Formats: sequence, structure tokens, C-alpha cells
Amino acid sequence: MTAVGQRSLHQAAVAQFQRAADLINLEPRYREILSFPKNEIIVNFPVTLDDGSMKVFTGYRIQHNNILGPYKGGLRFHPDVDLDEVRALAAWMTFKTALGGIPFGGAKGGLTIDPHDYSTSEMRRIVRRFTHALGSNIGPDHDIPAPDMGTSSETMDWVMDTYANISPPGFRQSVKGVVTGKSLSCGGSIGREEATGRGVLYSLRHWCGENDARLDQLSVSVQGFGNVGGHFADLAVEAGCVVKAIADHTGTIVNEDGIDVGKLRAWVAEHGGVQGFHGAEAVDTEELFKVETDVFVPAALENQLTLDRAKVLPARVVVEAANGPTTPDADDYLYDSGVDVVPDILANAGGVIVSYFEWLQNKSARAWSFDDVDGRLRDLMWKAHDKVVDTVREHDCTRRDAAYIVALDRIIDVYNRRGIFP
Repeated sequence: MTAVGQRSLHQAAVAQFQRAADLINLEPRYREILSFPKNEIIVNFPVTLDDGSMKVFTGYRIQHNNILGPYKGGLRFHPDVDLDEVRALAAWMTFKTALGGIPFGGAKGGLTIDPHDYSTSEMRRIVRRFTHALGSNIGPDHDIPAPDMGTSSETMDWVMDTYANISPPGFRQSVKGVVTGKSLSCGGSIGREEATGRGVLYSLRHWCGENDARLDQLSVSVQGFGNVGGHFADLAVEAGCVVKAIADHTGTIVNEDGIDVGKLRAWVAEHGGVQGFHGAEAVDTEELFKVETDVFVPAALENQLTLDRAKVLPARVVVEAANGPTTPDADDYLYDSGVDVVPDILANAGGVIVSYFEWLQNKSARAWSFDDVDGRLRDLMWKAHDKVVDTVREHDCTRRDAAYIVALDRIIDVYNRRGIFP
């Protein structure tokens, strides 16, 4: 719930693009269009639980903009999911896909549940009923969900299978692209699971090139040890970084000599979180933001890097692996303090870029090699970073403003060419 006087997450997302719009004198009509989602879908559906009781669930699918292509965005299952959060996430997806140079729009969806509260069979029924309730509001050339917090490749397999079974028989083999992030057996892409974390590492590599730094001389703190934070930590250690601090929902651990991420992954798989890991010291949550590292990677929820936390953060660069992790006042403080911030719509775009590759593979009934996927991911991430750096110089602005300017330029170019119907 938003406190009195505090901007909602969606209002904060709109304010971010409006700042960039001011820098390029964007026409009011385009500001108006991009300030609102195009469609807001809310569904209520009943599911029979294992004990025979019935529960009604509420699901959301927000379709923000599709001027560049089909709506694209994840499905988030988390207790804190609400309409405002999903609106913000959908808007960020519009700008993220435009910045990444891929032909998708922006969307997001979710359920306000904790998946850990339900058995596998219950979750399967919940997902299938949610998919059925959404019906024709999703589709491989209309709106393409993907995994997000609380969902996985297994979830996407269930969505795809349900959608196929409610499609006419002649189309059931051609609708695999209704979701991305599927298992390899069900039409997923090599490299999709770790794609967001890999994209975050490519973002850090690009920053190193800009600043004459070396990955194998950097120390890192990571907030969040799920799919994105976990894969990033693996890849960072592989590249030579020292990961000194890691936090998740169970606690925060620090080892100044470096955490053995491989052993930690095994511990988390068995125990459900980093708490109790013997290879590091447990500390208070706030200590995470005080650990002396070069790089801070927020890979958890929104609004985690607040002004108070930014004031004690010793990092040289923040690479936003999560969506909206930095509050606006913290963002301003970091910029004024000379701390680089690689914004979310740039840093964590690897997931949606490889989702695009999966969609292309499904359309052509082909499977690319890891080298194909990784090489194309690196190229698109690099081009986006180069464009943002050039825009920073041109407009003397923050990286976040520059990222939005690049995205807006691409979106508005298409609006200008196509016009507004009717």
C-alpha cells in the first residue's frame, strides 16, 4: 500500500519517462499515450484445492503498449502483487523492449499469491485456470507472457499446454510461442534461464570498458539470490569478480575474502535461503549496503535502494538487475555523488532479448545453439549500451534519462510514421 503523499510505483515509472521526455521536448500527445496502459485485464477464477475446498483467485494482465510489436512481459506470482505494481512493470517493459531494439511492446501480469503456500498439483490447476481465464487476451502474435518472480519454466509449460488445448486443433502445434521461458523439451531456448543474469554481466563488462576497469579486479554485493541474482553471481565469479555479500529474503551474509557461490547455491537448494550458510558471516540487512565493494547489484524487489541506503553505499557503480530497485531521491543522490547507475531497462534486458530469440525459434521450428543465442544477446546488449553512452554525451544527462530517450526515439518514430488511428 502506498503511504499518504508517496507516489505509487506506476506514478514513479511515468515520472521516469517524463524526465527524458522533457529533455527531447516530446509532444504532449505522445506523453499522454505512454502515461496509460492500453488495456487492463482483471480476471477472477475459482480453483479446487487439494482438500476439496474452493478458492477464488484474482489475476492481472496489463498491456501497456504494442506500437512496436506484440505485448511482452512476465507473469509474477507474489504476495505483494497488485494492480499498481503490474502497471509499472508493464510500462517498464515497453521502454525495455524499445531500448533493446526488439519488435515487442510492453505488458505484465500476475497473481497475488505465495506459490509456496500451494502444492504442485494446486499450482498447476491455478495456472491452467488463470490461462483459461485470460483466453484470447494472450497469444503468440498478440501478448506473450514469460517467467518472473514466483514463476518458472514449468509454469510456462503449463500455460503453453493450456493455451494449445483451448486453441482449434489445426493450430495446436503452432502456438508454442504464446509464452517464452519454457523448458527446452517444450520449445524453450538454450540460454534463456540465465539470460537476465548474463545480460547484467554484459552490462558490467561494458561499464568496465568505459572506465578502464577489469572484471577480475572488482568486488561485488548482490541483493537477491533468485534466478537473476544467482545466475549473475555464478557468472561474476567465473569472470573473476569477488562476491563479498549476498542477501535474500532469509538473511544477509558477508565474506570479505569472497563467498563460494557454488557451495551457496547448493545450500540454498537444500535449505531455501542463504541464512545459516557456513561459508560467510550473518549480518543485519542494513549492513549489506555498507560492505566495501566496487559494484552493487540489486536483484530483488522494487524500491530497495532508498536515499538512506544510498548515502552509506560505497560502490562505484549500481547495476540494476531488478525492476525499479532505486527510489527517485536515491537516484538523484547517486548521480550527484558520482556513482554510476546502469538502469534496469538496460541492465536486465537480457531476459526479454533471449525471449525474443525463443519466439523466433518457435516461429521457424528451429533450435539455435548456445553460441548463436549468446552471441546475438551480447551484440544487442552492446548496441544498446553504446547508444545510451552516446546519448548521455549528447544530452549531458543520466544513464537512466539517456536509456529512456533512446527508447522514446524508437517508439515515437513509429508513431510518426503510422499515425494515430483513426
